[in-house]
Amino acid sequence: MRTDHQLDVQGLACPMPIVKTKKTINTMEVGETVEVIATDAGSKADLQAWAASTGHQYIGLVEEGSVLKHYLRKCNEAEEREKTFEQTASLEEVQNISNDSIVLDVREEVEYAFGHIKGATSIPFGELFDNMEKLDKTKTYYVICRTGTRSDLACQQLAEHGFKHVYNVLPGMTAYTGELEKTI
Repeated sequence: MRTDHQLDVQGLACPMPIVKTKKTINTMEVGETVEVIATDAGSKADLQAWAASTGHQYIGLVEEGSVLKHYLRKCNEAEEREKTFEQTASLEEVQNISNDSIVLDVREEVEYAFGHIKGATSIPFGELFDNMEKLDKTKTYYVICRTGTRSDLACQQLAEHGFKHVYNVLPGMTAYTGELEKTI
């Protein structure tokens, strides 16, 4: 899977995986992802707890023998800001959409891979502008991300380019309790 950064902390024990992850995340831009490659079994709980306590997103873990690949995304408080796109939909509405509608997931590739709504189309927010011509303007789009911030911006961008039937799904994947499809 493609990530923005990779950090190898193999052979290091607690607290070094967290210390080095913190240093790496401090150099990253909000929204970027990092793959942390560790061998310390304690990192399974430690990195997840650290991410939760600092407000960063712990996306998931892939275990390959004794190698643990953790995926995290840098976040900030701005993700909780008030949403501005007027047309919104609830998660319940998304679960009952027609076949003519499309769930458009604008999270990063790694976030999508670790769990998404079944049948959702993935176009990361940073790639949306370059892929707009592939989308059918006559369709209805339910745009979702982690908290509603990126999807809000994506909806604004789509509307500015002539998409009429666009809805920002709130509160986003953080509150989704339905069955998830994974591609890892």
